[in-house]
Amino acid sequence: VIIARIGALVPVSQRDTIFGLVREADDMLGAFLRGQLLVMMALAVIYSAGLGLVGLKFAVAIGVVSGLVSFVPYLGLVFGVILASLTVVLEPDPLWRLVGVFATFTAAQLIEGSILTPKLVGDRIGLHPVRVIFAVAAGGQLFGCVGILLALPAAAVLSVLVRYAYTTYLEEHPRAAEELREATAEAGHPDAGDGTPS
Repeated sequence: VIIARIGALVPVSQRDTIFGLVREADDMLGAFLRGQLLVMMALAVIYSAGLGLVGLKFAVAIGVVSGLVSFVPYLGLVFGVILASLTVVLEPDPLWRLVGVFATFTAAQLIEGSILTPKLVGDRIGLHPVRVIFAVAAGGQLFGCVGILLALPAAAVLSVLVRYAYTTYLEEHPRAAEELREATAEAGHPDAGDGTPS
């Protein structure tokens, strides 16, 4: 009912365009959530395996919970390090195991930032890995933890709007579209002539 009432407020002449953009943005956000779930599961496996190699008790439980709460940026890391460290301190010869705990979580964060998030989330929402890293870094710099959390969904929705504006501009300016096709063809760009931004 809420969606129907909001839709009724949209001018009839713009309804198809706006509804199309909303559907595309919804698809993007769904892909983001699915990719984020895969990242969480991958982190849970990495954490569990690393803590298991360290010889930590409850390695699987700590790894799985840390992976699940990693949906909130850095929460999984902080939660996992604290919980694993407290477990290690209660065991004999804790020093080397503490080193192993920190090494596990550091390696997992590097893998997440450079491989998991760009590939599992960025590819699904159509963002290049460099753009994913830039979006997360910019979101964190501007708005802190909330910015990091919302950076990729916002970038996905923004990419839908930018792509629409770009396509509309080229449709309304055929001369510019032709010059763009010629320039990309001369440069040997693989996307030459497809009319979409790279």
